[in-house]
Amino acid sequence: MPHDSSTQSPLIAKSGTELAGLIASGDVSSEEVVAAHIARIEQVNPALNAVVVPLFDSARRQAAEADQRRRRGEPLGALHGVPVTVKECFNVAGTDATLGVKRLVGRPSPHDGPLARRLRAAGAIILGKTNVPQLMLLHETDNPVYGRTNNPWDASRGPGGSSGGEAAIIAAGGSPLGLGSDLGGSIRQPAHSCGICGLKPTSRYLTNVGSRLFMRGMQSIVVSPGPLARSVADLRLALEALRPQSEADTQFDESMAPRRAAATVDVSRLRIGMWTDDGFFAPSPAIRRGVREAADALRRCGAEVEAIDPPDAHELLRIYLGIIGADGGRRAAKFVSGSPSDWRIRRQRVLMGLHKSTQRATAALLAALGQRHSAELLGVLGRKTADQYWDLTEARDALAHRFLAQLDEQRIDAVLSPPHALPAMRHGDSIYFFGAATYCYLLNLLGMPAGVVPVTHVQPSEQSDRTPSRDLVFRRAARCERQTAGLPVGAQVFARRWREDIVLAVMAAIEEQLPEVGRIVPIHCNSAGSGPPD
Repeated sequence: MPHDSSTQSPLIAKSGTELAGLIASGDVSSEEVVAAHIARIEQVNPALNAVVVPLFDSARRQAAEADQRRRRGEPLGALHGVPVTVKECFNVAGTDATLGVKRLVGRPSPHDGPLARRLRAAGAIILGKTNVPQLMLLHETDNPVYGRTNNPWDASRGPGGSSGGEAAIIAAGGSPLGLGSDLGGSIRQPAHSCGICGLKPTSRYLTNVGSRLFMRGMQSIVVSPGPLARSVADLRLALEALRPQSEADTQFDESMAPRRAAATVDVSRLRIGMWTDDGFFAPSPAIRRGVREAADALRRCGAEVEAIDPPDAHELLRIYLGIIGADGGRRAAKFVSGSPSDWRIRRQRVLMGLHKSTQRATAALLAALGQRHSAELLGVLGRKTADQYWDLTEARDALAHRFLAQLDEQRIDAVLSPPHALPAMRHGDSIYFFGAATYCYLLNLLGMPAGVVPVTHVQPSEQSDRTPSRDLVFRRAARCERQTAGLPVGAQVFARRWREDIVLAVMAAIEEQLPEVGRIVPIHCNSAGSGPPD
C-alpha cells in the first residue's frame, strides 16, 4: 500500500507507557494522540482490514473529556487518555460480538464487559474492535461477516489468529496495545506472525465474563484473555489494568492473582530451559535460530540457559485435540446454524463428526498412503463419551505433573521455546497446520503463563530446510516457507502458574538485548484487504 511516511505522526511510534506519561504531564493531549492513531488506522486499514468495528467518534469525545479531567487535576489512571483496541469477541457497549457469524450481526451489547470496563477505568480510550476468524478456531483471520485480514508484512499472508486483527493493527502502528484471547496460541501465534509482543496469562487469571465464546462450558482447557503490544512494558501496563482491582470486582471464573512485580525478578539468577524442536513438527530454520539467539541474549544477562527435553508432543496433541473436539463438532454446528459457514470451519466439523469406524478406516488409509501426519491428527479427533473425556482430563493432569516434576528436578525457573513451527502462513493454509502449533497448545493445556517477544527476521538463506517427503502436510509446509525472507520471528517464554512476573522479566531481558525488533511495520501491502463479503 503506497503511503507517504512524512505524513505519519511520531506519536504512533511511541509505546502506550510513553504516551501515558506524555499525556499525564501535559506534553501532549489525549486528543492529539487519539487523532494520530485514528489517522494511522484510516491510512493502513484499507490494506489490512484489521479494525472492523471503528469507534472513532466516541474515541474523539472521550479524548476531549480525558484532557479536561487532567486540566482539572483529577486522579488519572495508568492508561489515562491512551488509545487501545480490543478483539471483536469482547463486549463493548453498542457493538456486536459476532465471532464472524452473520446471525449475530445487529445484536449489540448494551454495556461493556468487565475487561472493557477495567480498561476504561484505567483511562484507556477504545478506538475500535478487531477482526477474528469464524468461531475463533483458526490461526488465520477471515470470516463471512468482516472478510479477511492481511499481514502488515506481506499481504499474501495472514496475521495469524484468532487475535489476528489485533496483532496486525498494533504491528502497523494503529494502536499501541490491545486485548486478545488465547485458547490454542491465539495471542502468541499472531504476535509471532506480526512481530509484536503478546502474553497469555495463567488460566483463569482474567475473566471470560463479557466475551462471546462458542465453547462456553468446556473447562478442561479454558480461554485466556490477555494483552498484545509492541513492548513488554506495555504488556505489564495492560495486564495490571485488566486484572481485578478488588475482591468485589473479581468475577466467578477468575482469581485475585498474587501481585508480583517483574521489576523485582533478577534474570541473572534464573535457570532457563530451552528447546528448539519438540519432535513433532520441526520449526523453520529462522525460528530455531530465533530461540538460540534469545538464549544467547539471556546468557549475556547472566542467566543460566540449558537444553531440556520437551514433553511428548504426540501425547500432548492427543490430549489437546481430543478435548477440543470431544463434542464431535456439534457446538460449532449449532453456533453457525442459519448463517454462512467458513469452509475451514465446515471442514473441521466434518472431520470431528465422522463415525468412529469411518475415522479409523480413513486414518489407516492416509497412513498407508504416506500421509502419517494427517492420519495421526484424524485419529485423535471425534466425539468422546463422558468417560473418555474424563480420561483425557486425567491424562492432562498426569502430563502436567510429569513436566512440573522435571522442571523441579532440573531447577528450571522458565523455559524458552518456539512459539509455532512456521512464520506467518499464507492465506488459507492454517487448516493444514494444526500440528505446527503444539508449541502453543502445551501452555493452554497446562494453564501456564506464556509470552512471545519478537527476536529476529527470516533471512534469505534460511527459508526452508525440509527434506523431500511424501507427506503432503510437510510438502505444503516447505511451500509455505518459500518467500518468507524478512518476515518476523518470535520466541516463546513460559513459567509456572501465576509467575507472570518471571515471564515478563525474561521477555524484557530479551527485548533489551535485541532492540532492533518490535518496531512499527512499514506497510508493504500492495493490495487492499478483503473487506466484508457482499
